[in-house]
Amino acid sequence: VHAQKQRMDDIEDIVGLGEERGEGEAQRQYVLPKRSRKVGEGKTGEAPQVQSFVPGTTAIFIRTWGCSHNNSDSEYMAGLLATHGYQITTNPDEAVLWILNSCTVKTPSEDTFNNAIRDALGAGKKVVVAGCVSQGQPKGTMVKGLSVVGVHQIDRVVEVVEETLQGRTVRLLAKNKQSKAGAQLALPKIRKNPYIEIIPINTGCLNQCTYCKTKHARGDLGSYPSAEIVKRVEQVLAEGVVEIWLTSEDTGTYGRDIGEDLPSLLEKIVAVLPPGVMLRLGMTNPPYIQEHIKAIAKLMQHPRVYSFIHIPIQSASDAILAAMKREYTQGDFCSIVDYLQEEVSDITIATDIICGFPGETEEDFEETYELCKKYEFPSLFINQFFPRPGTPAASMERVDPKLVKTRTKRLSELFKSYLPHEHKVGQEYEVLVTDTSTDGNYFVAHNKAFDQVLLPKRPDLMGKSVRARITSTGKWFLMGEVIEESIQKAPSRPSIANQPHMQASSTTGSSASMHQVTGKLSSMTWWHHLIIAVFLLVSIDLVRWVFL
Repeated sequence: VHAQKQRMDDIEDIVGLGEERGEGEAQRQYVLPKRSRKVGEGKTGEAPQVQSFVPGTTAIFIRTWGCSHNNSDSEYMAGLLATHGYQITTNPDEAVLWILNSCTVKTPSEDTFNNAIRDALGAGKKVVVAGCVSQGQPKGTMVKGLSVVGVHQIDRVVEVVEETLQGRTVRLLAKNKQSKAGAQLALPKIRKNPYIEIIPINTGCLNQCTYCKTKHARGDLGSYPSAEIVKRVEQVLAEGVVEIWLTSEDTGTYGRDIGEDLPSLLEKIVAVLPPGVMLRLGMTNPPYIQEHIKAIAKLMQHPRVYSFIHIPIQSASDAILAAMKREYTQGDFCSIVDYLQEEVSDITIATDIICGFPGETEEDFEETYELCKKYEFPSLFINQFFPRPGTPAASMERVDPKLVKTRTKRLSELFKSYLPHEHKVGQEYEVLVTDTSTDGNYFVAHNKAFDQVLLPKRPDLMGKSVRARITSTGKWFLMGEVIEESIQKAPSRPSIANQPHMQASSTTGSSASMHQVTGKLSSMTWWHHLIIAVFLLVSIDLVRWVFL
């Protein structure tokens, strides 16, 4: 009975029957996008009214909020649309349709997402929403009446876009039938940065954190087979990628659902990495990294793996951690950090803190403050608690907002009070150049510890591994000068310049651009699409003339 009810809910979400419309709001058709029908398969429902429409001739703007997993999803959607002839633009004004890929971790992110929907509709744009907000709250007020691409259905974005451009609303929220992990990794992609490939290794998680809304959207753990991940790595290496990020909601849980594990995956990836390429591991929660701590420490000593790891503690109070259902203690976290710092030279450990979780006393906060003071994390993400609708924490009694702000300010001031990189002045590092600074004045490189190293903008540096001497440091960066002889010794990699480029959406709404169409590119040119479209339109008119 429960399964039947769930299925009916899914159908209601997809078809959108019975949704109330605002006064004066145009009535839309709600349809399921067409899939290839097997011979003998019957039709269901009435055929939607056919309108004059030429696929693949529209400019599309994509904006993304949230984690690197979300960014990877946007890159895949951009790649799929580009292979079908759509122009991916960084200019929202010239776009006919906006895809807004949302994050549900924080209330401010969701508020900005909602404002973007208002802006798009106010500007007369077609809108498709994606990401965790629309997946977790498909009946929410702001996404009502809008087309939705679910987090497990990004490989069907072209169908959703084409239906939306024809004035219909489509909602795809079900799990991917081919894979628990989601869409295939080998799909086409337009990268925000042509030198960096973000590879999701799994989706969902095993936790039941009382404050987290992401679980509602991404669901339970679903891992990609290691063979598929390694194949993707080999594919992007051939395209000139020099830096690979492994991402998921919790990388430490990788493989538990398919009989594999994270250390084994990392060993397989490292085995195919050539000189001049670096691997970065994404966020992992303490319980799951603890099981593999020795193997992870050993792998982080490898010359082609960044000595960087993100392990969120959220609170140093065991009482608050229990209320959060985090499944570890302060002692567990400290043992992990102590071991990694002892075993991995110059490792960078990043962590997260939530200030003002319901029930947090002054003593609880002091424990958190003292832990941050002890370790002086070079990367510390400090967040005020925001109740997320539908989570257990949302119904808990909140700490006075003024007190939360005071604690957040105090912790932020502690973080600002120390300079984590001062001792690195005069040191020499092998660094990998992959990006340009926000102000456009420097190239951005990273050393083994994933410190941000700013270098002079020289065309012969981008995409290369060179040696740099640190001349000064700031809170967030190291300033470096290139040791000239290292440029000639830099490993040779396939040229990005020989790969197709195109403009695409900024993931932050800024002027940054995405590049590099990758994967299984369509062999059809624009005029192929045009011929097919004209043929279809003529055929439709002929059918109307014959039967009407």
